[in-house]
Amino acid sequence: MAVLKVKFTKTKRDKLAQILWILNWVSVVSGIILFSLGLFLKIEIKKRNEVMAKGDINSVPNMLISVGVIACIINFVGGKICYDCSDANKFSRWKLVMLPYIVCTFCFTFCILVGALMCYTMRNELEESLYLGLRDAMKFYKDTDIPGRCFLKKTVDMLQIGFRCCGNNGFRDWFEIQWVSPRYLNMASKEVLDRLKSNVDGKFLVDGVPFSCCNPSSPRPCIQYQLTNNSAHYNYDFLTEELNIWVKGCREALLDHYTAIMRSIGITALLIWLFELSVLIGVRYLQTAMKNVLLLGDLEGESDGWLLENSFVETAKYNISIIKNLGKANQISTVSGMSDPNIDVQSTNCGKTNVTTKSIPAAS
Repeated sequence: MAVLKVKFTKTKRDKLAQILWILNWVSVVSGIILFSLGLFLKIEIKKRNEVMAKGDINSVPNMLISVGVIACIINFVGGKICYDCSDANKFSRWKLVMLPYIVCTFCFTFCILVGALMCYTMRNELEESLYLGLRDAMKFYKDTDIPGRCFLKKTVDMLQIGFRCCGNNGFRDWFEIQWVSPRYLNMASKEVLDRLKSNVDGKFLVDGVPFSCCNPSSPRPCIQYQLTNNSAHYNYDFLTEELNIWVKGCREALLDHYTAIMRSIGITALLIWLFELSVLIGVRYLQTAMKNVLLLGDLEGESDGWLLENSFVETAKYNISIIKNLGKANQISTVSGMSDPNIDVQSTNCGKTNVTTKSIPAAS
């Protein structure tokens, strides 16, 4: 029994073909949108590439870019097919192509759904990449004289200013690393030497943060050194007073930034998926209706269209049997009760041929 069977007249078939022709061109635009969103996300990730560890975080933008390109190609072909389906004579040349086209479109539509869902599952990978990347960037913050790392100080400072954040998880992360270059440390100072000796790894650690952590909206001049020492500053209480530096960590700030982008892209991709799915359903109805009208032989008469010719269970069983048979296609199977098929093949009897042989004279 056919699933969701609908009866189509000649007028309804023509209108359906015209509507699908328009919708396929709209789908080409949606493919361009997917491509643009993937390219935008790739550029946004590239902007912060210095503070991200190498990983598979580009899988989502690459997926969206690929699906967008495929959407433009498939829907362009689909528009041509639907335009020709308004004429039964032109449809005959697409008759064998439409079912494979529908299958390919279904797989492509499924890829759009996967891309949309990946936008929501990318958060954990992105968070780990940001954590490792920011950790390394902060560690090399002081290396302003080393080629390949000299740009990291500016990158981190601009990041903290732009996103109003400080450190990886928070401003205390700067207490655990040496972020002042040895070039600017006075090795003749007893205070500097004592601080270097007090650390096991010989690092110059201070309870201070770079200037880029300062909050310009604070009415008090920025306190970026001796943050935990109340006696070092007038009318200052580290535990109770609101600090005039950014408290939010840069990992959280960047994660919120990218999460908002990916959430918007994910919603857009889901809407495009629903639209493409509706177009695919319409093309399936058109294909079955045109196929049945050719079988009936009455091009002006009514015909039935459906999503599936049989029920979901029967269709699933049929497809599973096809997959199983494909696995056995290259295997030679011996059926019980049958002899080797090569045994009964008759051989040609050429008879005996008397061949006269010459004796070779022995050498004297």
